[in-house]
Amino acid sequence: MSLPQKLISFRKKLICITRRILSICLMKKGKINYPSKSVNTLILSGFIFISNFWVGSVKLSLFYNLVFSCALRAESLASEIKEFQGQLADYNMLVDKLNTNTDMEEVMSDYNLLKAQNDREAQSIDIIFTERQSKEKVIQAVEDDIRQEKQAAENIIKNMSEQDQTKYTEMKMANEKLLQELSSLQQEMDAVNMKEEALEAEITHSQIKQEALQLYEKLHGLEEHRDQMIAEDKNMGSPQEERERLLKQVKEDNQEIASMERQLTEIKEKINHLNEGIRQLDMDLEEHQGEKNLKCKELKKREESMDNFLESFEEAKNQELERKSEIEANIVALLEHSSRNVTRMKQISSVTNQELKIMQEDLSFKSIEMQKSQNTAKNLGTDSQRLQMDLQKMDLLEGKMVDELTSLKEKIEQMTKDLEVYNNLPALKTAGEEKKKKLQEEKERLTKHRNAFKKIMEHLNREYEALKLQLQENETHAQLTNLERKWQHHEQNNFVMKEFIATKSQESDYQPIMNNVMKKVAEYNKTIIEALQSSKN
Repeated sequence: MSLPQKLISFRKKLICITRRILSICLMKKGKINYPSKSVNTLILSGFIFISNFWVGSVKLSLFYNLVFSCALRAESLASEIKEFQGQLADYNMLVDKLNTNTDMEEVMSDYNLLKAQNDREAQSIDIIFTERQSKEKVIQAVEDDIRQEKQAAENIIKNMSEQDQTKYTEMKMANEKLLQELSSLQQEMDAVNMKEEALEAEITHSQIKQEALQLYEKLHGLEEHRDQMIAEDKNMGSPQEERERLLKQVKEDNQEIASMERQLTEIKEKINHLNEGIRQLDMDLEEHQGEKNLKCKELKKREESMDNFLESFEEAKNQELERKSEIEANIVALLEHSSRNVTRMKQISSVTNQELKIMQEDLSFKSIEMQKSQNTAKNLGTDSQRLQMDLQKMDLLEGKMVDELTSLKEKIEQMTKDLEVYNNLPALKTAGEEKKKKLQEEKERLTKHRNAFKKIMEHLNREYEALKLQLQENETHAQLTNLERKWQHHEQNNFVMKEFIATKSQESDYQPIMNNVMKKVAEYNKTIIEALQSSKN
């Protein structure tokens, strides 16, 4: 509701109130003997007040209506001015083209380019509009889902027991409180970050501040080193405390030596136990080795026989093949001979039958011998494969035993070395004393460094205080800091104004809508013209 409308409604209410008051006064005039003049003056003053208020409110409403109409008129005039400015720019461009003697083809090409660009922009605007509609639909759907979820949550809360509801409200209040604290902390963090960025910008723009920052960092490092040295000095204590600490250290060392001696005896016992185990293993290995040697000898013999067989296999094979070829040749010859004898059987039956039987017996004997030789060759091949597998298994077992022996020997060597080290206790004591001397020398060196750093730090503190006083007394530094603050304030104002201008320019950008409307109008005009032409036809 605008301000004039509010004033009109207020005026109406006030008139109603005064009318009620006047009516009450008129009603009571007959019951109470008021002076007629006072009642009349009251009524007259009420009417005068109402009329004056009416006139003032009318004037005020007229003034606000005038201001509102002027604002509307100013907006319409501003839009007309923008339109005329665009037309003026077009005419100026046309005059420039005419003054530069530009050809009509170039003008038409520019026109076509602008038209194509406008068409593309219109298409993109339509796409954006459709995307916006789809996004709005999606947003609406999401909002509906959110409302449904809220409704479901409210229903769940209503269905809860009183204890759960109170607990939920407490947790909700705690959550809101935590969110407020989080937002406040986030604001504080943002403010601190902005302050840090501003200070960093100040430091980067000022060489004196950079040098001061370097001196601050150097001073901070020296202060940390000083605190460390002071802590070390405090930890050192008095000579009596050092003596007690050393005595305590000696006691601890003696306890460690005693524990090491106990460990040494335990290690010796373990070594003896391991030696006994190794002896037992050696004995078992010797027994197993004897059986293994017998098996290996048998396997070696069989392997030698197999190797000899494999070496002589090719020769035997060739001999057998030659023998086979000879037998085949003999068979062929015998078959030829038998065929010839068959022809002769008709003449001499008794003799040919006997010869044929002899030849058949000879052939069957030779075929049986050849089959036996082939079977023996196959059996020897399978035996050789089986023996090779047994030999590989024995080699793997032997490798495992060798690895175990080497690992045991290495353990024994390591234990003997440890025994040699722990048996030599004077050497350990001398090594501890040497380490103690080195630490004492390191302590003296660090104390010297500490004293030197203290002097350097005092000198740097004096320089820092002097530089700080110079900066505080320097007028240019104060002016620079004030100017930097003003500059930051102006930058912030510029940023706010840029954002305001950008938002207002986006809000008042009517060009895409106008183009879309003009396009729609052109399409409607075209459809109307086509409809009129079709109706005329």
